[in-house]
Amino acid sequence: MTKNLTGSRLRSWGNPHRRASGFPKGRPRWLTNDKGQMSRTYKATGINLKAQAFGESDRLVTVLTQEFGLIRVIAPGSRKHNSSLGGRSAMFVVNELLIAKGRSLDKITQAQTVKSYPGLAQDLVKLVASQYLAEIALCQALSEHPQAELYELLNEHLERLENLPSTASSVVAHLTHGVFQLLALAGLTPQVQICCLTGRTLKPDFQDPHWRVGFSVSAGGTVCLAAWERLKKEGEVGRWGDGEMLPAGGVGDPSSLSQKSQAYETINHHQEIPTLSKRLDAEELSILQQLSQSEIMLDAAEKNSWLSVEQILRQYAQYHFGRPIRSAALIDSYFAANYDATI
Repeated sequence: MTKNLTGSRLRSWGNPHRRASGFPKGRPRWLTNDKGQMSRTYKATGINLKAQAFGESDRLVTVLTQEFGLIRVIAPGSRKHNSSLGGRSAMFVVNELLIAKGRSLDKITQAQTVKSYPGLAQDLVKLVASQYLAEIALCQALSEHPQAELYELLNEHLERLENLPSTASSVVAHLTHGVFQLLALAGLTPQVQICCLTGRTLKPDFQDPHWRVGFSVSAGGTVCLAAWERLKKEGEVGRWGDGEMLPAGGVGDPSSLSQKSQAYETINHHQEIPTLSKRLDAEELSILQQLSQSEIMLDAAEKNSWLSVEQILRQYAQYHFGRPIRSAALIDSYFAANYDATI
């Protein structure tokens, strides 16, 4: 059973621009043996997040470890029939590893499986959701830095997905919850409790079926539509005006000085008008506001509302990570094919 790191224990990792881009190639460099000498091997506990063919029979595995963050290691001979590393180098397998340092890439010499998630591979939507969470973790993980909290949080949500009943609505709800929690751990939590423009608390109005609130990815979260409309109107009205500036002739131009009135272009600096990514109804805002909690309520919310919130968080994550989340396209395809859902 993994430790619960959700809720109040989530903390910021600082500047998101320090996140690794792509899959880092760095290796641990501070390892010593009992005598203080540099060791040729080191131990790590980690979960496999990516694997690809390498050479004739090997795999190149990207592992999220507690001790060293992301590492890329060779699993020699793992694609051979009956290889001891075959199953241990598969996706979402947690291993205790003994790794030998190599000239360019390190190699796994021993692997002892601690945990695996076989239930994920038996359900398509669970597998896709797990790959989605793994991709988010890869976007924010660092190499050569301990990543125990990210490791624990990812394992916690993978375990939850595996133990869910095989209903698509519950899977997408827990996927959305996991994405929000991972963003929070990275210090990228969107603002969903107050308006980003006015700072006023936002409460969903379930009595008014036409009630809406905006969400702006660039502004960082929820936006009161009345304030947004007012800011937009002020920007249009204040774009042009009259001012007391020098006439077109410039200083010392008699013709310009003799003119009694002139119309001038003035430059006014206004608050930037954020682009609205989506208008949310009361149920969608309510879902967003509960995602910071360790548990989520599934009874009232409809599947399409969860899909809408997932799409918002996807846009938000892609904006901040600067890359598309490729696994998300499989979520779209699955629900479009099986439920005729509009996402």
